[in-house]
Amino acid sequence: MDDMREKLRVLLDYWIEHNSEHEQEFRDWADKVASLSAEVAQQLQKAATKMAAVSDELMKAKKALPKSKGRHQDVHG
Repeated sequence: MDDMREKLRVLLDYWIEHNSEHEQEFRDWADKVASLSAEVAQQLQKAATKMAAVSDELMKAKKALPKSKGRHQDVHG
């Protein structure tokens, strides 16, 4: 179970970072194409906002992930 938890933690970190990169790329392109098409720029900004919301949900999932039990502590004395 700890292996699955660790793999998921790594995946969540990766997905959060990856989404952040896409979000920034969408915003950059929205700025670049604004003079070409305000509608395209607006849609790219909306996509970036939704990508940020997805990242927020992934961060919540990461925080909710149970911690590894680690070593058992001796509670007897």
